[in-house]
Amino acid sequence: SKRMLGVLLLVIGIIGFIGILSLDLIGSGREGGIGPTQRAALALMSAVAVFGLTLIPLGKQPA
Repeated sequence: SKRMLGVLLLVIGIIGFIGILSLDLIGSGREGGIGPTQRAALALMSAVAVFGLTLIPLGKQPA
């Protein structure tokens, strides 16, 4: 259903976002901080999470 797909996308987006930020913290000895590739990945994970949020209210309609 669209609700389950929405929840799945939301969870993937949140876990991906946290994972990308944690990779930056683990590699804290490196110079540069968050680069353009990481910013793009963070934006993508945010978009996936927001898209998942928009699917949740649609309920039990087939995906």
